[in-house]
Amino acid sequence: SSGINAEYGGIEMGDHLWVSRWILCRIAEEFNVVISFDPKPIPGDWNGAGCHTNISTLKMRTAGGYKHIEAAIAAMSKKHTEHIESYDPSGGADNRRRLTGLHETASIDQFSSGVAHRGASIRIPRQVAADGYGYFEDRRPSSNADPYSVTNRIIRTICLNE
Repeated sequence: SSGINAEYGGIEMGDHLWVSRWILCRIAEEFNVVISFDPKPIPGDWNGAGCHTNISTLKMRTAGGYKHIEAAIAAMSKKHTEHIESYDPSGGADNRRRLTGLHETASIDQFSSGVAHRGASIRIPRQVAADGYGYFEDRRPSSNADPYSVTNRIIRTICLNE
């Protein structure tokens, strides 16, 4: 399953995520439950929690778009460290506990990508590869990521060539 792939723009998606987090915390208060967005709040041999981010541009979503997906992934591979630093509020320290290369996570120290590869930094859905257009998933953002920082880094890399 590829999860819920709502069609929101980057900024609107960020607004929705922050409001959803706030609502969750308010409801939890009513039941004396504490919410943690930490990517690995309990140490151990498990994968932790991410904020996998689906990415596409109009060119990627139209016929022949696969070449634009590949170009974006190539650009992101050159900025791996910058992305890791932007993908959790601790500059990568939180994600270091989660991105171990085990349990369907990529290693924080090495960029990787692949079709239907749940252990890669970037996963291209099998159907996207078959269709030749669509979106890809960045599996590196942590569950406590600031969605505006994630969007900013992605846009700077794949649209502005920064």
